[in-house]
Amino acid sequence: MLCIRRTLTEGRASGLVSGLGAASADAIYGCIAGFGLTFISNALVTQQHWLRLIGGAFLCYLGVKTLLAAPADQAVEAEGQGLIGSYASTFFLTLTNPMTVLSFAAIFAGLGLADTSGDYASAGMLVLGVFTGSALWWLMLSGGVSLFRERFSAGVQWVNRFSGIIITGFGILALVSAL
Repeated sequence: MLCIRRTLTEGRASGLVSGLGAASADAIYGCIAGFGLTFISNALVTQQHWLRLIGGAFLCYLGVKTLLAAPADQAVEAEGQGLIGSYASTFFLTLTNPMTVLSFAAIFAGLGLADTSGDYASAGMLVLGVFTGSALWWLMLSGGVSLFRERFSAGVQWVNRFSGIIITGFGILALVSAL
């Protein structure tokens, strides 16, 4: 939702960079699962309470901010600090979900890819595949949404409201699960 909203309000570049932030975090979690870094994996899982609280609070903040945001009259040229902020916010938001590493580990194990037995080339290719697949998804999503951007110009306020409610809902869910 955040990528779609940013694509509609700030342009394709902001939506894509937001998605690349999430793809980068997915790649980090893919590294943890693919290279079998159990120490980091265990640390993330044991600190999931705090990570959920921080992530949930950030989602609530982002959701309320989105819900109350007035639609831009025209697209903002996303350059410099805007793109860095878009990347960083989704990167850190994705990192606050430590269950992602367990999901990657389960998927890798289910596909028989979890045991690379010290084969770092195979693990590296696996992580590259995770990043590439995720990045392509965000490229297609932001590109597809940008094609229909002009049609949504009148409905951006509704997109903001819907996105804000959904994002806030996920934030509340994360906070409740942490408690």
